[in-house]
Amino acid sequence: MPSRLVSALLACFVLCLALAGGGVQAFGFEEVSRLAEQRAAQPYRPPNPAPNSDWLAGLSYDDYRSIRFRPAQAHGRPEALAFETQFFHVGRGHQRVLRLYELREGRVAPMSVARSAFDYGALALPPKPGPNAEIAGFRLHHPINRPDVMDEVIAFLGASYFRAVSAGTQYGLSARGVVVDAVGGRGEEFPAFDTFWFERPAPGALEVVFHALLDGPRVSGAYRFTVRPGRETQVDVRARLFLRAPVALLGLAPLTSMFLFGENQPRADDFRPEVHDSDGLQVHSGTGEWIWRPLLNPPGVFVSAFAMASPRGFGLMQRDRAFHRYEDLEAHYERRPSAWVEPLPDEQGRPFAAWASGRVELLQFAAPDETHDNVGAWWVPDRLPAPGEPLDIGWRIRWQGDAMTSPPGARVVQTRRGFGYREGALPADAEQFHIDFDGDALRRLAPGTPVEAVVSASDAALRVRANAYPNPSTGGWRLTLDLQGLDRSRVLELRAFLRSPDATLTETWAYALPAGALGRRP
Repeated sequence: MPSRLVSALLACFVLCLALAGGGVQAFGFEEVSRLAEQRAAQPYRPPNPAPNSDWLAGLSYDDYRSIRFRPAQAHGRPEALAFETQFFHVGRGHQRVLRLYELREGRVAPMSVARSAFDYGALALPPKPGPNAEIAGFRLHHPINRPDVMDEVIAFLGASYFRAVSAGTQYGLSARGVVVDAVGGRGEEFPAFDTFWFERPAPGALEVVFHALLDGPRVSGAYRFTVRPGRETQVDVRARLFLRAPVALLGLAPLTSMFLFGENQPRADDFRPEVHDSDGLQVHSGTGEWIWRPLLNPPGVFVSAFAMASPRGFGLMQRDRAFHRYEDLEAHYERRPSAWVEPLPDEQGRPFAAWASGRVELLQFAAPDETHDNVGAWWVPDRLPAPGEPLDIGWRIRWQGDAMTSPPGARVVQTRRGFGYREGALPADAEQFHIDFDGDALRRLAPGTPVEAVVSASDAALRVRANAYPNPSTGGWRLTLDLQGLDRSRVLELRAFLRSPDATLTETWAYALPAGALGRRP
């Protein structure tokens, strides 16, 4: 029996059970998990093309953007629910048609979106379009800035991508359900959410819950999302994944962002000082160390990682939050959110085994302009499940604005690379870095307290000289690193932090440059 038919019959069976009510258990995460397990036991079949797929795929960028959902038709508006759902039409690069259901007290009802809910502008519809529209994604609305305005707070569109905002921020980086073979293996695959079940929120609810079924060539999975919008928007994710076949890399709790240039890598031909959705990877290790790795736009593909047990959190952060850092009146990169990931325990409060040991991996590759996401960060567990074996995991994503998760001591506020005035030509085997630290741990130091710079470097640097001194202009401290005898054919790794005789004062600055990048003066 074809796998598509098996999945359809199973879905119908589960829906019938849920609709039957009575003593039947309410539909939820476990039911979605059974569907995912059944999918993974069958060969993968790509989704059927959308009706009128040729017409939809042929839409220009402007034509597709002209198809707009009418806000008055939002799901939940007639009942004045605390959350409203608006929808994205299938078209252009978004050809997968979602299956949508609503859960009311555990009972399942199919959801459809009338074609009249969309304004097609001047587009001429194809022949026999049908009464209902094909849906590629959705966005949830809830008041986060003003009580009388339903703000867009989270959107799902394309593969397993989603992104969210908190009060005062605007869309920037994205999250994903899972990453498969982004590095190594036989090429990256993009599993996709294809079915969603929305739990109907109670009147005045401050959170909304929905479930999703993910499928791809080598992985299927069940997901439950709990979204709490606000000054900090929290998205709790519970996932259970099943492999169809072995993979080289499984990236969990993944984030995707963009870094074009910044203070550590300026661009001479752009009037803007910096352009990025995120400026660094922040990691809180299981041992308690806080690590900051500034992002790059490398000449090629550059992968680095931090191996650890039981991580406490990691995220792609946008620390630079002042307009003068960017000078962009359209993009407003200073308003882009940070996304901080924290492991969550299971329903019994026990840690998931997938978080026990592994690595936080950072992927960076060359981007020609700011329309390309070129940064990814995720957790890679040391142990991957065998095909058919479940992998359970949970995590929370905190979408944050100015009040972001930070180390308790002082943190890096800027990294600059390059030399000041020197007589004669710059030595070919030398580099210089200037790192500014700031925070209460430094500002509370008694006058005269000795501060030591603790620095280590990989074998690519023959000699490293460090000098730490107060920065009277900011109230923080500056650390200058002079590197000599560099081997530019090797990756350069640097680590540095400040300490007093009694305590570690700052997070660890962990910089990495790929082989060949050392010769590229910013």
